[in-house]
Order: sequence, then C-alpha cells, then structure tokens
Amino acid sequence: MIGLGGGNDRLGGVLDMKAKQVAYGLTTSLPLLGGVAVRLRRNVKGGEGGGANSARYCYSVWLRHLVKAWRNGLDCRPQVALEFGPGDSLGVGLAALLSGAARFYAVDVVQFAGVDQNLRIFDELVGMFERREAIPGNDEFPEVRPLIDDYDFPHGILDAARLGAALSAGRMELIRDSILKLPGDGGGGVISYKTPWSDLGVVGESSVDLIYSQAVMEHIDDLPKAYRAMNYWLKPGGYVSHAIDFRSHRVANGWNGHWAYSDFTWGLIRGKRPYLINRQPMSAHLGLLRAEGFVVREEARDRAEPEVPRGRLARGFRGMSEDDLTTATAFIQAQKG
Repeated sequence: MIGLGGGNDRLGGVLDMKAKQVAYGLTTSLPLLGGVAVRLRRNVKGGEGGGANSARYCYSVWLRHLVKAWRNGLDCRPQVALEFGPGDSLGVGLAALLSGAARFYAVDVVQFAGVDQNLRIFDELVGMFERREAIPGNDEFPEVRPLIDDYDFPHGILDAARLGAALSAGRMELIRDSILKLPGDGGGGVISYKTPWSDLGVVGESSVDLIYSQAVMEHIDDLPKAYRAMNYWLKPGGYVSHAIDFRSHRVANGWNGHWAYSDFTWGLIRGKRPYLINRQPMSAHLGLLRAEGFVVREEARDRAEPEVPRGRLARGFRGMSEDDLTTATAFIQAQKG
C-alpha cells in the first residue's frame, strides 16, 4: 500500500511505476509493437482470479448474475442474452444458452473468440449443468463479483423441466454447430458475434432481455454511447447486470493510483493502446444509467481504504465523493423503464 507519508524508497517506487507505464505507452506507437496491446485485451477478465477461459469461472459468473436477478425481482429466464465485451471466451454466454436462453449475442470492438477453446469450455459446462454442480464460490474465485448468500445450485430457477429442455440432444447439437461456425453469426444458429459494438445496428432494437458484463465496463472509452446502445437493444422491462472493477489494473501503485495521474500523463500511458481503463468512478455509471431511463435495482459496492490519499490525486479526481473514492469494485443491476 502507498502510505500517507512515504519516504524516499516509497516515492521512488511510485516514480518507477509511472516511468515504466509512460515508457510502455510510448512503445505502443511503434509499428512492430502495434499488435501487442490488442492481444493483451484477450485476458482482461483473467485478473478476477480465474479467467474466462475456465469453464468453472464462466459457470460461476453466469449463475451469480442469474441468482441476483431472481432476488431483485428481474427476469431470471431471459430468452435473449447479450454479453458486452466477452473477449476470447464465450463461456458465460454458453452457460446462458445451457440455462435455457434461445439466443446469445456477443458484442465487442473486434472479434477475439475462436472455435477450439469455446468447444472445450462448452463440453465442460454441459457436464457441470448435468451434474447440477454448486456455484464455485469465494474460496475458488475470491475476486469474482457479485457475491451471493447461497452458492448451492439454484434448483428454484433452473428446475428439472427447464434444464431438461435446455440440455436436450437437439439443443446441444445446435449450440455446438453455432460454435463451429464462429466467427460471425454461427450460420444462423443460436450465437451471434457482432463487431464493432459502436454500430448500434449490429443488434436489433428492443430485441434483448438481458445485457451483462464482467469486469469490462471500466474499459469502455465511450460510456455514454455504451449505455445508449444498451437502452436501444433492450426490450422494455429488460435489464443490465454489470460487475465493474474500478481499481488501477496494475498501471499504478495503489489500487486507486490511476486517479493520481494527470490527463497529460495518462495520455502518454495510454499511447496507442485500444484498451486500457476509462478511470470513471461508480457515480458516472449510475448517472448514465439513470439518464437513459433505467431504474437501479441493486448497487453493491466493495469498499477499500484509498491507498493514494485524496490530496495526492490529480486535480480532476480530488473532488470525487467519498463513495466514489472508496469504491474499488461494484455490481449493478438496472431495469429499462
């Protein structure tokens, strides 16, 4: 942690981190390294203690969102689910299909997902659902959000009739065939992989029941457009379910150290990287949701003592509320009006 007083060694560590990040940002402008930043995006969710290339991680994430929806009085049987920024793994969306969803959309900036990894994840997920395995909890994935009270398999949501239909031989064949035809629309099957998401027309207006993301919204540069797109794609009464990580993602000392960089320094650190973090706090997400007419059904915050004190933050961040200053991660579910 960054102390309030510090010393020469502590200060030196801060300056070293800043210098390293600026140097890396500058290298992204070099032609030979132009593709490195894009490849780094493939592991965005790996920092949550498992990574989306793990079937158990995907199973845990999907069922946690589903359980939260049930407890918040939202539709826990969505027919059309959409994941915002899945990266190279469609595993959470595959879990949605195995729970009874009729269609899954993946939207991203560019397409990352391939066939082999997603087939492996699919096969492992099928086994987990067939066995009605308990939801992997904090002992296995201590940083995954949202937290829930009960990690037993949610039989009340996924009853025998629903799972029997979802896991039928015909359904398995249809999902597998859609994976084999990635990238693209899965040959008209149950998976549609759409890029870039910034074109709102990639998904039909009022066609989706649920939009979710896992440690992705902190990476979206144009947040107003992202929430506008969600409003456009969702049916009336549909909802969003987002786990958001506001921490520095290892670009600064201290979990909130990214708020200490000036805009000029941050521009150097960002360089030509197409993905980093947007540095927007919790209030920005809540404000944009409400501006789009969403009703917030849950906002759960994981609080942490700031490791960089308010007085050392960059000017644009010193005035943030105490709520924002201490919110390290959060979970939001909000329903379209």
